[in-house]
Amino acid sequence: MAVNLVNVENVSKVYGTRALLDGVSLGVSEGDRIGVVGRNGDGKTTLIRMLAKLEEADTGRVTHSGGLHIGVLTQHDSLDPAATVRHEVIRDMADHEWAGNAKIRDVLTGLFGGLDMPGFPQGLDTVIGPLSGGERRRIALAKLLIEEQDLIVLDEPTNHLDVEGISWLADHLRERRSALVCVTHDRWFLDQVCTRMWDVQKGTVYEYEGGYSDYVFARAERERIAATEETKRQNLVRKELAWLRRGAPARTSKPRFRVEAANELIKDVPPPRDKSELMKFASSRLGKTVFDLENVTVQAGPKVLLKHLTWQLGPGDRIGLVGVNGAGKTSLLRAMADAALSDGERQPVAGRVVTGKTVKLAYLSQEVAELDPDWRVLQAVQQVRDRVDLGKGREMTAGQLCETFGFSKEKQWTPVGDLSGGERRRLQLLRLLMDEPNVLFLDEPTNDLDIETLTQLEDLLDGWPGSMVVISHDRFFVERTTDRVFALLGDGALRMLPRGIDEYIERRHAMEEAAASASPVAAKAVADVSQKSAADVRAAKKELQKIERQLDKISEKEAKLHDQIAANATDFAKVGELDAELRALAGQREELEMQWLELADDA
Repeated sequence: MAVNLVNVENVSKVYGTRALLDGVSLGVSEGDRIGVVGRNGDGKTTLIRMLAKLEEADTGRVTHSGGLHIGVLTQHDSLDPAATVRHEVIRDMADHEWAGNAKIRDVLTGLFGGLDMPGFPQGLDTVIGPLSGGERRRIALAKLLIEEQDLIVLDEPTNHLDVEGISWLADHLRERRSALVCVTHDRWFLDQVCTRMWDVQKGTVYEYEGGYSDYVFARAERERIAATEETKRQNLVRKELAWLRRGAPARTSKPRFRVEAANELIKDVPPPRDKSELMKFASSRLGKTVFDLENVTVQAGPKVLLKHLTWQLGPGDRIGLVGVNGAGKTSLLRAMADAALSDGERQPVAGRVVTGKTVKLAYLSQEVAELDPDWRVLQAVQQVRDRVDLGKGREMTAGQLCETFGFSKEKQWTPVGDLSGGERRRLQLLRLLMDEPNVLFLDEPTNDLDIETLTQLEDLLDGWPGSMVVISHDRFFVERTTDRVFALLGDGALRMLPRGIDEYIERRHAMEEAAASASPVAAKAVADVSQKSAADVRAAKKELQKIERQLDKISEKEAKLHDQIAANATDFAKVGELDAELRALAGQREELEMQWLELADDA
């Protein structure tokens, strides 16, 4: 029987006149892996701080088992700014001592990309004081993971980690013996790591067995039976469940929730997006040209990030952009945005960005734009416009869109200066959408957004007719809102990944293994490849573009054939003909994808 580590008994916590937690009783046992979710401000962080005895409850009590060794990652680290990374993380161990420790090597490589900590000016001897908040947070996480604990409590551990770092952390935590309690908005991470969920809502904590997918199903089922939530929200939960059943669980090893019950619950829920319909509408709004990049070179200061890039963003394209930090994802978006917002006058250092005449761009950058702190939330939205056309006959007022983004009628009269960082982020995104753009650039749009707000944003984007590029470390959001994934692997090139982020992780692992085992023979091979002429590279890239367009057309044909099969389900002869066409298209797709993979090595 599992040993109980922490007991929370009838705990309450009040701030001002608001009860964040009201008579909550919970327990954490050996082997538990608990994910904590809920809206921003509902008490998630307060709950885990009391769990770790970093904060006192107003009533009730929290007890730890005798000799409990607990490790806590809070949102604000306690690192000594005068110390070096070496002193804080490995306690000045001799090099031969820590380098011989497999756990320390794994943590340093997983969180920093290598034992020499590339990106830190003096490696392990870098002084902590001048480092950014994200770098300090990774150091605090490394310090915690190198030690042994009975219980690890993590508050937003995936913040400031890239896709690879998040994947590594999930693998690492699954292999540890420590119990885990983790607050995060990263749904992919929750599904990979957690076996129980705590949902903090209005002073109460609801417990669910299983990971995030199980939680979505159980919550939808609970709301259906109790009928306590409004129809709109219930439908959003069912829509997300439909996405999980049709997509994400197919990529996990063992979906644990009851498949039959889940399918029954979502039997009348349509797919998230009608791709062909949205593509038609986007083409009518945008024309044929959106962004054409011709032999473009992108620089950040003296550093060349992308070379000889020829690429096209077409009407209705929904692109996810992933890559190593510093590879040029944000710089690429800025170069395209500069050309669009200056009517083509501001161009990259080499090559040309051609922007369609009808493009109306909205660019959500990582920086939160400053607004008049005296404005009310609703006023800040109405400054843009009073109503917004969402396409397909859907229209919303500024107040309705505010509610969709989590600003209740009362909250809409809050001064902007009193909003939290996450609330300002939501308001910034809301103002962008209110301006009715037909092209969206979203650079880390999920920062500071809770899961309910993310779900509402995804629902809004499902019916949004336009072109979109998303940069995000949130795998779930990228897979949920985009149709194709492109990657920057740090070698100056942009590549389409037919298998998405899974393929990106595989490629990055292969690159790291190749670098680790580099030999004179391998170095010579790399040098030989680099001698390819620029003309050969450009030709390969153009052919890649051609293949990608052919693959898109095949996808559209396959979707139409599936619709025809459904419409002629009782006509076996017709279904046989359509099925033969589908098989032929599948053969064409496989051949094109093989050609694409061969050409990708040359580009």
